[in-house]
Amino acid sequence: MTERLKNVLNHLNPAVSSGRAAALSKNADDVVITYAIRTPLTKGVKGSFKDTPIENLLLQLLQGVISNSKIEPALVEDICCGNVADVDMANKIRTASLAAGFPNTTAAYTVNRFCSSGLMAIQGIAQEIANGSIDIGIAVGAESMTENSKRREPFNLSPEVSANQEAEDCKQPMGQTSENVGRDFDISREKQDRYAAESFRRAEVAQKSGWFQDEILPINTSVVDPKTGERKTITVTKDEGPRYGTTYESLAKIRPAFPQFGDKSTGGNSSQVTDGAAALLLMKRSTAQKLGQPILAKYVASTVVGLAPRIMGIGPSLAIPKLLAKLNLTIKDIDVVELNEAFASMAVYCKDKVEIPHEIMNPRGGAIALGHPLGATGARQVVTGLSECRRTNKKVLLTSMCIGSGQGMAGLFINEA
Repeated sequence: MTERLKNVLNHLNPAVSSGRAAALSKNADDVVITYAIRTPLTKGVKGSFKDTPIENLLLQLLQGVISNSKIEPALVEDICCGNVADVDMANKIRTASLAAGFPNTTAAYTVNRFCSSGLMAIQGIAQEIANGSIDIGIAVGAESMTENSKRREPFNLSPEVSANQEAEDCKQPMGQTSENVGRDFDISREKQDRYAAESFRRAEVAQKSGWFQDEILPINTSVVDPKTGERKTITVTKDEGPRYGTTYESLAKIRPAFPQFGDKSTGGNSSQVTDGAAALLLMKRSTAQKLGQPILAKYVASTVVGLAPRIMGIGPSLAIPKLLAKLNLTIKDIDVVELNEAFASMAVYCKDKVEIPHEIMNPRGGAIALGHPLGATGARQVVTGLSECRRTNKKVLLTSMCIGSGQGMAGLFINEA
């Protein structure tokens, strides 16, 4: 009763439950993560998942959640899937969940906030649990950019909406917004290439050291040889993005990818087109303890901001301070940061603006080296960040995303594994 009263008072008076000590504290109503996994990230259009329907990827991912977490499927009440471009995803996540072994009493839905969709899925399930709507849920992020490439239609606006300049700016391609950031904030090509080279180096070290193994679920699939038409069965066990031996000198030779907008962003210092998915099992601490589920981490909070669409990439530089201020924390309280490397321009800007020590930001490399399956990345970053926290015995994980059309999002998690 005393513990419950303390929890209620903390909700009524945020000052009582602020700061690093409060974030690290534990109570029965905490929303916790008891299982976190992802698929390998493969090259879009030409990688190992190029012939894999996204529902097949979701099927194996959800089967992995059931078998490895030992959760009774009937206890899971809702599944939220973050996805950006698949218009049929609401049906695909529902059908994949049924085929995976969840009963028809387990609901499923989708959420789309562009590149933060996976993090939005986590927030959505966490809030459902916190407010008592459900007891147990699964947050998923998934994207097949291979499938997206086959049916992506141009984004058009009515003349009435386009008359507003910021609304019209939402139509700018991501490459153009990257060049805007580089030009507006003087993020040189050299700075971007040097940052990208370090992302590739870190990913290479992490992959060779086996650091990704505990976060990746091997996926069985088939792939068609584009030259012979032969289909063969394969098991995909590792990310395909890391390019060993990448250096600043090699990146500096790559031609600009968007010469019509600028000369700083290239295929070497921008995130890779990627297929992949990630999933996290969430419930209250009291539920996890009752079921004997291992507690990996505590979900603390998340927030979102808006900003000028033409410089959408700097969203994390606004979302991170907003979230930290709400929790009475500073960047010095953070142990590991997973910040989406949509482009080196925005990653460099956000790192410097928020004064994030580079050694704690994307220590295993980021989307430039690993890939960026749009709707999956927000969830993938949490899976990777928690794995890194376990490896290094770090506690406080901060994740943040830049979001198309001019938004940013950030989330805070506490490692308990």
